[in-house]
Amino acid sequence: MIPTLLPTYSRAPMSFVKGEGAWLVEADGRRFLDLGAGIAVNALGHAHPALVAALTEQAGALWHTSNLYQIPKQQELADKLTANSFADTVFFTNSGTEACELAVKMARKYWYDKGQPEKTDILTFSGSFHGRSSAGIAAAGSEKMTKGFGPLLPGFVHLEFGDHEALAAAITETTGAILIEPVQGEGGIRPVPDQCLKGLRDLCDEHGLLLIFDEVQCGVGRTGKLFAHEWAGIAPDIMMVAKGIGGGFPIGAVLASEEAASGMTLGTHGSTYGGNPLGCAVGCAVLDHVADPAFLDGVNRKAGLLRQKLEGLVASHPDIFESVRGSGLMLGVKCKASNADIVQAGYDQQVLTVPAADNVIRLLPPLTIDESEIAEAVERLDAAARQLSAA
Repeated sequence: MIPTLLPTYSRAPMSFVKGEGAWLVEADGRRFLDLGAGIAVNALGHAHPALVAALTEQAGALWHTSNLYQIPKQQELADKLTANSFADTVFFTNSGTEACELAVKMARKYWYDKGQPEKTDILTFSGSFHGRSSAGIAAAGSEKMTKGFGPLLPGFVHLEFGDHEALAAAITETTGAILIEPVQGEGGIRPVPDQCLKGLRDLCDEHGLLLIFDEVQCGVGRTGKLFAHEWAGIAPDIMMVAKGIGGGFPIGAVLASEEAASGMTLGTHGSTYGGNPLGCAVGCAVLDHVADPAFLDGVNRKAGLLRQKLEGLVASHPDIFESVRGSGLMLGVKCKASNADIVQAGYDQQVLTVPAADNVIRLLPPLTIDESEIAEAVERLDAAARQLSAA
């Protein structure tokens, strides 16, 4: 008999009932140090007072009206995002997956309105993850994502990550855009080097293509800049964000330049819940903290400490770990032992990590984690490694 919850998840045998900063409390009272943050969602940790206050205040006033009417908090959040990014305009969604759908529509509508409807192809890269909608899985293209879900949405050209010659050769008269994560998350914490992001911007400018960044996982302060692409000193035409922007409340967005968004006119897209007062109130509170340069300085300082300690961990356990990679507080440890076994051993030591492709464990702690908690986290990972070595 099928469970009442559709059995699409392999869930760990823990049930968390409370969160406090970088900690999660299990129903039996055990405290786990959370280096996953809900897969890079809880940017300000669990139960942050400012987010609790923003949500509570808005919940006591108004939850939902739909986009048939003006939503003041939505306008406020859009103003904050455009003031702190390349973008001229924002559309709010409920998730990163929805943001991907709009980014694809926006790019194709742009070319349709320019009188070049044939420019529907979007170049994407191996190891990518753009959500689990029809457009998202078609964009990623991997068998794991697409098997059994055909026919797939056409118009995506899949390239090997880092193959510059293949990228240049793939551009044809039907190419309209390039879609890439500045740091791949699900793909194993693989950053695109700054010079390559600059090269993508130059390539798009040379051929008149739109550049789309998926910053659903790597954005909103995760790498030590508000958005990861800022390290390269360039900007996309369209960008998808979600996860951290709501600090745990489900909200996403597509940010775009005025030119890239020019095809999205009255009636071309919509969302019943997108940009509702609750989500936008929380998003405003998140951005007030994360966009503060002093806060981002703190993220970079803590990221340096965590990386240093992880390098020491790898050196201490060469039979278990291989290397550290990533950016800011979006780090991956490439493993020699099975990453699934390391995640499980972490459960035994009451520290939470997230598996990824390429036998990597992801460390995506709340951006508010403190230095003592970083030290405690690495001590627990060290204990997990010793546990595996002994076994």
